[in-house]
Amino acid sequence: MTKSEKVSSDTAWLRSAFMGVQEKLVLDLKLASSSIGHAPTTGSVNEDHWISVFRAYLPKRYEVASGFVIDSQGARSDQIDMVIYDKHFTPTLLDQQSHHYIPAEAVYAVFEAKPHFDKDYLKYAGQKAASVRKLHRTSVSIAHAGGKFAPKEPFPILAGIVAARSSWTDGLGKSFSGNLPTSGDEALNCGCALEHGAFDDFDGGVNVTPRDGALVYFLFRLLSKLQSMGTVPAIDWAAYAQILNSTPRA
Repeated sequence: MTKSEKVSSDTAWLRSAFMGVQEKLVLDLKLASSSIGHAPTTGSVNEDHWISVFRAYLPKRYEVASGFVIDSQGARSDQIDMVIYDKHFTPTLLDQQSHHYIPAEAVYAVFEAKPHFDKDYLKYAGQKAASVRKLHRTSVSIAHAGGKFAPKEPFPILAGIVAARSSWTDGLGKSFSGNLPTSGDEALNCGCALEHGAFDDFDGGVNVTPRDGALVYFLFRLLSKLQSMGTVPAIDWAAYAQILNSTPRA
């Protein structure tokens, strides 16, 4: 057995295991679609499946939840299916059961979970992303033994979409590429359609990977991108406190 053949043999079991994760999620989403007749309930169940997968593969420093993103000026985003945010430095606010209000400074990425990719869902996900990216984010200096670290410039918030499949006959081909928002606040940076593949723009341009192993490839690429972003900026809690002293408009 050659060295390359041995490496291929050694990694075959790992690839098979990763493929099993993808196939299980495909089956879970199909079961939700076929067994639940109420569309909003199906959507909620699908979100829960995706959130569980994200939580399983992202380190504990990140949290994943649905909710609204808010800022220190009182603005609020649209409701977001999945928000990846800092768990270590920033608490969520005004939580009610599984309903979260997440400070904009804590957000790394936002995702929409949909039944499939099509023109309308891509546009919709882009609009949801824009409602988050337009929010104001604070950043203050951090004291340390030798003085202070300067305020960190907030990084661009990632946005994406996940689904069971693509609605186009060519999967993630020309039809998909022609309808993918790629610029401005509505740009979608990454995503996964389980039955057709995954995509991201992390290396410049839109790169598409085929179906086999797409889910875990997508998750590992996302994890690598999150690592490169580092920590979130230090939130200016004094700015949020000012909301309590502001006079409501008549």
